[in-house]
Amino acid sequence: MSTLTDVREVMRRDQVWSFLKDEQPQVDVSHDVILYVEGLNLSFDGFKALNDLNLYVNDGELRCLIGANGAGKTTLMDVITGKTTPDSGTVYFGQSLNLLQHDEADIAQLGIGRKFQKPTVFEAHSVFDNLELSLKQQKTVMPMLLARLTPTEIDRIDEVLNVIGLKEQRFMQAGALSHGQKQWLEIGMLLVAEPRLLLIDEPVAGMTAQETERTAELLTSLAGERTVIVVEHDMEFVRSIARTVTVLHQGTVLAEGTMDQVQNNPDVIEVYLGEAP
Repeated sequence: MSTLTDVREVMRRDQVWSFLKDEQPQVDVSHDVILYVEGLNLSFDGFKALNDLNLYVNDGELRCLIGANGAGKTTLMDVITGKTTPDSGTVYFGQSLNLLQHDEADIAQLGIGRKFQKPTVFEAHSVFDNLELSLKQQKTVMPMLLARLTPTEIDRIDEVLNVIGLKEQRFMQAGALSHGQKQWLEIGMLLVAEPRLLLIDEPVAGMTAQETERTAELLTSLAGERTVIVVEHDMEFVRSIARTVTVLHQGTVLAEGTMDQVQNNPDVIEVYLGEAP
């Protein structure tokens, strides 16, 4: 092979040099469970935020977490994503990846994405640019310096635009989107990194009825290929998407099952309605 041919091969736009590739470690879901949370405890100044909490989520599942303010939902998400370290307990991603041994950046690279309640998009940039920036954030410094989208990456962004329903708005400034569209864009900003597990916090807060319905369709379409955990207060929305609902109370799991099973659970009725059945 000539020197010129060598150079052309190295500079091909559709190739990424092997030492620049970000490879996610394989997540072992041989037992069909992607998230193991066991014996989780965490106290803040004497307040028991998590109290011997156990949670198991299956691979490809769409799970809803509900509970009153202070029940432990956000704290649990903080522990899973490495933002907060528990006093005791274990959190495993698949059979072998101990999340408590990784920081936030590492956990994102492992394939766990988190969306907070308030959308945080780059409003001065286009929808396409937001997705491109998110794609580049998954890379190390060297690839960002050399950053130029490959055909594969462009196809990935187009695919995500279709999934989130913003193909027609690809060149629109993100700041001009509706509240619901901004939420979908932020979900898309996670999807470009192809996460295995998505943590979504109150996705339909402030949405119109039409946007809420579209969000339900979006989240249910994402489950299966990936696992989705949704924290939500809107019970009608939860009913429309959830197969399994986990109720948290005072930092532990109070009940778990279908929406009907949870709503008819004596412990849930007593705690949230203040009366025994």
